[in-house]
Amino acid sequence: MLAHIIYLLSMVIIMLGVPHPTMENVSGTLITVGLIGLWRYSWAGANLARAAYYLNIAYPRRRARAAEAYAARGLTDHTFFLVTTYKIAPEISTRVYRSIFEAAYQAKGGASIVASIVDEADARLIRQVLASVAALHPSVRGKVALKIDKIAGTGKRDALATSLRSIARLNPGRNDIVIFVDGDSCVPIDVIDRSLPMFTDPAVGAVTTDEYSDTQGGRLFRDWFDLRFCQRHVMMSSMSLGERVLTLTGRMSIFRASLAMDSGFVDMVRSDFIDHWRLGRVHFLTGDDKSTWFWLLQRGYKMLYLPDLCTVSIETQPKPGFMDSATVLMTRWFGNMLRTNGRALALPASQIGYFTWWSILDQGISIWTTLAGPASILLSAIFISPWILPLYFAWVMLTRYVMCTIIMAFRGRSFPVSFPFLLYFSQVVGAFVKSFILFRLDRQKWTRQTTEKSSRSRVGFTQRFRTLSSSYMHCLALGWLILSVAYVGSII
Repeated sequence: MLAHIIYLLSMVIIMLGVPHPTMENVSGTLITVGLIGLWRYSWAGANLARAAYYLNIAYPRRRARAAEAYAARGLTDHTFFLVTTYKIAPEISTRVYRSIFEAAYQAKGGASIVASIVDEADARLIRQVLASVAALHPSVRGKVALKIDKIAGTGKRDALATSLRSIARLNPGRNDIVIFVDGDSCVPIDVIDRSLPMFTDPAVGAVTTDEYSDTQGGRLFRDWFDLRFCQRHVMMSSMSLGERVLTLTGRMSIFRASLAMDSGFVDMVRSDFIDHWRLGRVHFLTGDDKSTWFWLLQRGYKMLYLPDLCTVSIETQPKPGFMDSATVLMTRWFGNMLRTNGRALALPASQIGYFTWWSILDQGISIWTTLAGPASILLSAIFISPWILPLYFAWVMLTRYVMCTIIMAFRGRSFPVSFPFLLYFSQVVGAFVKSFILFRLDRQKWTRQTTEKSSRSRVGFTQRFRTLSSSYMHCLALGWLILSVAYVGSII
């Protein structure tokens, strides 16, 4: 409480300390920032309102209808877990597989776990965990089956595709489900009973769940992940109202087995690509969750968010410093998003939903609207008055504090004073990272794998030209942005 009082008092003192004439001198810039803010906060308000309606009205009704339909059908469906493990600490793997086996033993229709591994030590650990969990359930022996796929360390996509073919050989029923789980994510114990009813609607292709971050790293890194998952909860709820979430999170998502066994689905998981007019054919190294999402989106299936199921994601800080860690992760996340969004926008809006289509478009527009505000402030500070900097800082403190208060109201808890600053960091630095990746869609790298695809890693004039052209186009776009905000704000 004391930290929040100091925060708010500091904001007021900074705002009152700005000389009054400054407001008149930079009125053009303030109007520009205000109009951009009006646009962005109107969009945020629409998503907040949709999320509130979904969580309090739409989802409870949908859950009740699904439970009633599932009970009326009177069947028990089988569940398959597909787990990928690569370079995960043994203590984390133990925790993850224990949660999976505990959930599997709760399945009324039985469960099969297919674990994709690279190291034989992981196989031994998995069998030990299964034995310890099975000993706690002696009355249901034989209900849970384990299959281990050992593959070469050629990447997560190969691991998923190989294990999907293993599941296909087990002949899943048309109402069975496949739960994709990352090797660092713990599933809720009731994940099967709570998710199966949602698939009574034949148009539902997949669902994803809420997430809680159990983050290992510095305080800022932990707070940043916590805030991101709170934002995710709001956005997923808003998008699920239109029955099309914007991603099927790779940490844990659930698919209709008959769709996941489709040869086209498996082929896209194994090898996905886009043809870019300047970069040529860009093969996806990362972003398997975006590939599965696009395959279902293209075919008109519903993809829902289940806010009453929570996956625990055990995150580790990839780099020693917060800035380096956040940048590495955002580069991977936003690269996956931007590589897929272009082809998603090519789909008819009437097919995927107008709100969904516009949300995908807005992910591109927001890159430039987010950068426009800071750009106009910096130009005004240089050419008109430096007093606009503390005024803008106070504005950022106020608006981000209000946004964090509203976002955290969906969680029903308070937040540390680091959240407003981390929110602004995610918005501005995230927008710059997006702008960087937008012109370099061929650059990809896993966090835990050394495998990398980049125009810089290949030799030849064509590749060097593409690298230079990417830098040129990125600088040109930023130049036009600066000129535009300078003109609109009457700075030049």
